Amino acid sequence: MLEIVSLKARQVLHSPGAPAKYVYFPRGGFLSSTIVMENGAMVEVATIGREGMSGLSTQGPAGAVPSNTLVVVQGDSDCCYQMEAEHFRREMDECDAFMEQVTRYGEAFLGVVMQSTGCNAAHGVEQRLAKWLLMADDRMEATEFPLTQEFVAMMLGATRQTVTVVAGELQKAGFITYQRGKIRIVDRKGLEAASCECYKVSANLLRAAVARRPGSKGRGK
Repeated sequence: MLEIVSLKARQVLHSPGAPAKYVYFPRGGFLSSTIVMENGAMVEVATIGREGMSGLSTQGPAGAVPSNTLVVVQGDSDCCYQMEAEHFRREMDECDAFMEQVTRYGEAFLGVVMQSTGCNAAHGVEQRLAKWLLMADDRMEATEFPLTQEFVAMMLGATRQTVTVVAGELQKAGFITYQRGKIRIVDRKGLEAASCECYKVSANLLRAAVARRPGSKGRGK
């Protein structure tokens, strides 16, 4: 029931107001789950990598329900598992182990979203940018990846001018280099120090959620 598909940066997987036809399990790259305001402004509430899935919030017991988020691909990936939402709901009903794992991830994802809400209200752009770069680094498994300041500004809910200044400060400190639309992480420990505590909190939530639990048994295969 899984189909392997490739994902391209800026590709939209889920749109606000529309039920999801598929759920996605990325094996590389990462996705951004964002809230879109009436005026078109976007703010990222969570990122999704190989530890999780997208489309979970649109799968109700009685069928697909509309999403309130826009899920967009942030990093290219040649391997992403795609499953029809109908099959996903059936497997959730028939396989206890699968339902348990997905539920654990869903709880952790909610925790990440709640942490992100507090982070956006309490922490400055420099800390949030450092956190975002660390989360991207974890998912991309590469120290350099393509990224425009316009897109980062949109994800952080900041102006491009602010992101330019903050990115310049991180580069001046020797934590990153930025040129020709590409960011390279030079000093990860320095970047962790520049980040807020929300990076470690979110990373630990997701790490705990995907840890295997010995002895789990399901009714299905």
